[in-house]
Amino acid sequence: MKEHYAKIIESTGEDITRAGLLDTPQRAATAFAYLTSGYDMDLDEVVNNALFPSDSEEMVIVKDIELFSLCEHHLLPFIGKCHVAYIPNGKVLGLSKVARVVDMFARRLQIQEALAQQVASTIQEVTDARGVAVIVEAKHMCMMMRGVEKQNSSMKTSAMLGSFRTEQATRTEFLALLNNQ
Repeated sequence: MKEHYAKIIESTGEDITRAGLLDTPQRAATAFAYLTSGYDMDLDEVVNNALFPSDSEEMVIVKDIELFSLCEHHLLPFIGKCHVAYIPNGKVLGLSKVARVVDMFARRLQIQEALAQQVASTIQEVTDARGVAVIVEAKHMCMMMRGVEKQNSSMKTSAMLGSFRTEQATRTEFLALLNNQ
């Protein structure tokens, strides 16, 4: 990857041998590997058996999970937060594991719409929850730095499964709890 970054930098007309750029190809390759480290994550390792029996049937919400990802269309970042809710069905997932699932999918070349769906379906798969809701809010550098250059625009996407899709009261409760700052 280092050699490819060197060629990309040289293609801009830059001198790859100047002091400020000497180590840039390696730094860029290391950064890109980190930004796409979700491909190397295994769901079983991420969850790490942190699934616990529970009699609770009340909504569990994890708000404001910070995320960053790379837009698969331009390789530019989108940065924001994710809110995840689920209705337990005999077991709950360790709190940090919800954030780790978000990271596993965010740290891939991605579109925001797919990210919300991937997180929701994975939480559903892992917990066998009665319902799962995910909302992702993000600002996209591909829209801010190029193209229409709209600095204050943001995007919200959602994925609703199970009772969040079929029961309006459950969805309404989730949205109300999210909006209670």
